[in-house]
Formats: sequence, C-alpha cells, structure tokens
Amino acid sequence: MDDGRRHNTDGRIARGERTREAIVAAHADLLRSGVLKPTGKLIAERAGISLRTLWLNFKDLEAVLVATTAHWLDADAALHREVDPALPLDRRIDEHLQQRVPRLEHLAPAARSAALGEPFSPALQASRAAHVRRATDDLEATFATELDAAGADRELLLSSLFVATSWPTWTTLRDDLGLDVTAATTVVRRGLESLLRT
Repeated sequence: MDDGRRHNTDGRIARGERTREAIVAAHADLLRSGVLKPTGKLIAERAGISLRTLWLNFKDLEAVLVATTAHWLDADAALHREVDPALPLDRRIDEHLQQRVPRLEHLAPAARSAALGEPFSPALQASRAAHVRRATDDLEATFATELDAAGADRELLLSSLFVATSWPTWTTLRDDLGLDVTAATTVVRRGLESLLRT
C-alpha cells in the first residue's frame, strides 16, 4: 500500500475510533444525568452524530452497552488502589473505604440504569459479574488475615463483607434511607468493624 492510501486508511480508522469514543461518552453522560434507558436517538443527539452513524459503528444497543460497560470498568479500575494487608485493621478498614466509597458513587448512574436492563442484557450481566469479582478480590486481599482466621467460616465472612460493602447496600443507604456519603460510610464502617472483630 502506498503512503497516501495508508494515510487515508489510518485517518478513517482514527475517525472511527473517535466516533465510537464519542458515542460511549454520550451514553455514559446520559446515564450520569439521570436518563436511565437512553434510546439510540438520544445517544446520537448527545454525541452530535446522526442515528445512521450510530448504527454504522454499533450494530445495536447491546453493542453500545458492551462498549459503555467496558468504559465504566476501566474508569473503576483507575479508582482502585491496593491496601497493604500488613496494616492494622483500623487502617485497612479506613483505606478500603477511602477507595471503595468513591467507586460506589462513580458506579451509581450505571448501576441504576443496569437494574432496568440486566435481566435481558448479557453485557450488563457480564459487567455485574466483573464488579462482584473485583469487590470480592479487594476484600480478600485487604482482609486476608481475618478471613484466614475465620477457618470454616471463611466464605461466610467473605460473603458478609461483600454484602456490607456492595452496591445494593450502598444504594439502600443513599437512596432509600436518604443518607449523605459521610453517614452512609459510617454505617458501612460499623458493619465492617462488627464483622471483622467478631
């Protein structure tokens, strides 16, 4: 391929990537603004493209969800940091919550939207499973000492820690009980302390 044709091809590829990134950003922005089930038309309008361009880049809304959930998982990973398992328990609880709470708040718009479509969407089901694995892995790494000490009750303790720090618990505190972030964090912290000191 000569340089001119290669340049044109590279340019088309780059434009296509930018268009897909704009579509994903528009979809995520709509979710953050409270539009829980955006249509293709709304996504295209927010991205500043035609509906035809949307469907040229993604075959259907499920394909858009695959890309958007990947985007959200990447953003979640950027908020994660390891907690030193050798720290005292109080410090580990504090540091775990210092990174878990912003991740839960970041997740909120996507999780609220996913609740509507998850039973019908393999992309949303896979995203939920990935978030569960990440949260469980974090707990296992941070509280390995206490989990190992639990012996036969290890899995029971791990499940209890997961429930205490999970999205359903967080949305109950924030949305159903109307607690602010500080109060909700205090409730979760007390739950962790109670479980880990038993």
